Amino acid sequence: MRIFEHWPNRITASRFVGALILFFIFALWGDRETAEMTTTFASICFWIFVVVAATDFLDGYLARRDGHVSAFGRIADPFVDKVLVLGTMVFLATMPWSREWVPAWVVVVILAREFLVTGIRGYVESAGKAFPADWFGKVKMVVQCMAVGNVFWIYAFDWPDAWFTFWSVLAHVLIAATVIATVGSGVSYVLKTPRVLGEDAP
Repeated sequence: MRIFEHWPNRITASRFVGALILFFIFALWGDRETAEMTTTFASICFWIFVVVAATDFLDGYLARRDGHVSAFGRIADPFVDKVLVLGTMVFLATMPWSREWVPAWVVVVILAREFLVTGIRGYVESAGKAFPADWFGKVKMVVQCMAVGNVFWIYAFDWPDAWFTFWSVLAHVLIAATVIATVGSGVSYVLKTPRVLGEDAP
């Protein structure tokens, strides 16, 4: 297919496959609670998540560098980001070993923000206006990835008690930062909408 003849789109598709592999491992293995299983499972999930999340920057960089920015990439890239982060957080909110750090209400807040922004963007772009992601949205994505990665990190290695406590506290801080960044990003889009719609208006 011609849509995959350039590397940015291939990487985006590979990231989606990586997210599905992560979810498959979760579904198969994620609710078991033995210490050995948790460490092995969390380590595998940590590295898959890090690779899939980090390559988000690679496909965007290559697309801009080589002039291969496409309609597919503009749609698929943020779609894969949302599938990866939200899908992982849904699993983390349901697992007995992780829901302490990722309560269900946090996932609901993030989902609500995504529905709101998607609706706003669709409305604005249907009016013929461009409504790209802003810096606040990018910060939100980075903070979300750090929060999710840190939850895996807690269990991925056999930490001494002091370090386990430190990473646990950091997980709570990052989840709080995720909620703040998510809500702040949503408010930013809402406030920006009238200005974008008013541009070039008579």
